[in-house]
Amino acid sequence: MQNRYTGDIGDFSKLGLLRALRAGGLSIGLNWYLMPDETHNSDGRHVSYLRQDAFRKCDPNLWLGLKAIVDGDNRQVRYMENDAILRATFFSDCLDFRGKKKADRVASRGKWFAKSLDELAGKDIVCVDPDNGLAVPSAVGGPKENKYVLPEEIASYYAQGSTVVYYQHKARRKDPFYTNQLEELLKREDLPGASGLALKFEKVSQRYYMFLVQPHHREAVEKVVNDMLSTDWGNHFRVL
Repeated sequence: MQNRYTGDIGDFSKLGLLRALRAGGLSIGLNWYLMPDETHNSDGRHVSYLRQDAFRKCDPNLWLGLKAIVDGDNRQVRYMENDAILRATFFSDCLDFRGKKKADRVASRGKWFAKSLDELAGKDIVCVDPDNGLAVPSAVGGPKENKYVLPEEIASYYAQGSTVVYYQHKARRKDPFYTNQLEELLKREDLPGASGLALKFEKVSQRYYMFLVQPHHREAVEKVVNDMLSTDWGNHFRVL
């Protein structure tokens, strides 16, 4: 996540999903995986949904709240950290790798992540929102590793009893590439009993929300997702 993305269609889809889980009785923790704003592209401009009734009908209060943030040019995650947008515990410390050598990046990430574990402990759902999604081998150890969530980080949240939801950007690959990533992740020994669920948001800018579900959360999570898909959200999300 970068501040310049605040209020875009990605936030609308992510926060809509988390609001539904919260309404279903599940407590929420959200680690933005915040990193410094980049300037090499114009990402973050997917806000045309704020002029479309088809999206407003999905969650009018969320739509209006994000519209106020975007229209007011308050595009920083801190403006979304309130109960009106989402009743949750937020972790918004920035994971900044600029000017750091590999050893320093590893050390700073370790401290950053340990703090997030402490702050999000005890939440039924922990959602992680990295720019790109699950780490790929070519990124591990590199200067752009902060754009990804590491499998061992997912496992650490899971070990605390949380169901984990990770954001996955869709690049130039088909759906099976991403669902296969999830299936491989579920084979890890440090994710005992976890079951998977893959949701794809298909409109404007495609993206996925991948679940690693605790056994004791399975029934509640499935009910929330099924109920959500029976509303106007069902025009935008589908289960893979």
